[in-house]
Amino acid sequence: MEEIKLAVEKKEGKGTKKELSTLRAGAKIPGVIYGGDKPPVLVALSEKELMAARRKGGVNAILHLELGGKSETVIVKELQRHPVTDRLVHADFQRISLTQKIEAKVPLRITGEAPGVKNSGGLLQYELRELRIRALPTQIPQFVDVDVSHLELHQHVSVKELKLAEGVEVLDAADHIVVHVTIVKEEVAEVTPAAAAAAAAAEGAAAATAEPESASTKGKKDEEGKVIPKEVKAAPAAEKGKDSAKKDEKK
Repeated sequence: MEEIKLAVEKKEGKGTKKELSTLRAGAKIPGVIYGGDKPPVLVALSEKELMAARRKGGVNAILHLELGGKSETVIVKELQRHPVTDRLVHADFQRISLTQKIEAKVPLRITGEAPGVKNSGGLLQYELRELRIRALPTQIPQFVDVDVSHLELHQHVSVKELKLAEGVEVLDAADHIVVHVTIVKEEVAEVTPAAAAAAAAAEGAAAATAEPESASTKGKKDEEGKVIPKEVKAAPAAEKGKDSAKKDEKK
């Protein structure tokens, strides 16, 4: 584990909103150093330098904070970010001893390509993205590699299969699954009872609005074998009435 030095300055009190705004305008963030047998110390440091240190040494990098001619050996315990801009707004540093084991969370890094994904159309499903360990600060790795190059469909890698350096104690359960290869399932729309009832009601309404076949025309056809519409059938009856009236007049 690489050890990195950072310059920090002591800050008196929590500071007003104006003071914090001025601090952040200068690309600095407030922080606190705590732990061990010493009282907490409020500090300010460069946001850019802190992020560069984490990129170089990892999330569990050992930092030596230079403060007033003295050095504080720490790790970053927590970073607070702005909910909208995602900029750092505060840093918590925990004092450590290089001769005493501490607990840490180490990111898991996938290596290789699973045959079950490449050749069988499977999906690599993550169940664990970081590993909880206990070790000396100098023995904490930046990443723990997870080799998936042998995984076929329905196979997995568990915690007990991970390779770690001697002296690193794993705190997660040995049988905890880290990743596994599953089959991609197609989503099928489920027809709920309410949806089925609504569809049946819609069909019933459509049937009710359809005009039924007239009893007066049902089955009746003209000389050419065509069904006689109701309005066409009524016309000859009217003409027949007129002919009867003319006969009565002649009499």
